Amino acid sequence: MGEISSEGILLVGGGRAILLQIAVPAIGHGVANHSDFTSDPLRRLHGTLSYVYALANGTEADRAAVRRAVNRAHGPVRGSGQHAYNAMDPALQLWVAATLYETAIAMHERVFGALDDESADEIYREYAVLGTALQMPPELWPADRAAFRSYWDAQVAALSVDAATAGVQKELFYPSAVPFGIRLIMPLVRFVTVGLLPASVRELYGLPWTAAQERRFGRTMRVVAAVYRTLPRGIRQYPQRHYLARIRTPH
Repeated sequence: MGEISSEGILLVGGGRAILLQIAVPAIGHGVANHSDFTSDPLRRLHGTLSYVYALANGTEADRAAVRRAVNRAHGPVRGSGQHAYNAMDPALQLWVAATLYETAIAMHERVFGALDDESADEIYREYAVLGTALQMPPELWPADRAAFRSYWDAQVAALSVDAATAGVQKELFYPSAVPFGIRLIMPLVRFVTVGLLPASVRELYGLPWTAAQERRFGRTMRVVAAVYRTLPRGIRQYPQRHYLARIRTPH
């Protein structure tokens, strides 16, 4: 897990993972009702990256710090009604961990090619920590990669998007409270994020996608992968160093 998670290219899949997460209504409504996407649309992404980097390659102190931060943030996230939610629900934590694992593997294989079976199995087992570090019991993580694929396919088929979730997606895609430089690159971010989504999930969000866009997306990702592979490891791992430093800086 550590070697894959240290790669900065995973940031490219961040929006994909978030859109998959919130397409489970209980998560989507929890984010819509208890987050500050309008004033700080990147906060969830920053928090997720800090959590992943700390668990993968941080110290025990780093891991303890992010567990406390996540549990503190999750505590108030509860709601009732048609889409009752509780951020400490192990099943919801399983889905969040699953989106992070599946997105990380998808991005890594786009850039570096498929993993051999032994490495893939080891990394799969290690990724369970994204859930077990919180309230998810180890036995909830599917037993192997085949079991995970069955779980994943069933979950994706059951996803749904309503007005609340669509509102979060729009705030993620069209943020106003971000630096000007980020706003400049948002068209590319939106394009890549939509391209990385499963086709069925694009349709749920009402995101159009043509054959021409698919061809352009393929060319874009091939260029990104080729350039990324030439970068020194120190540059590729800069995001990890940045987020671990944030964890260790007193606030």
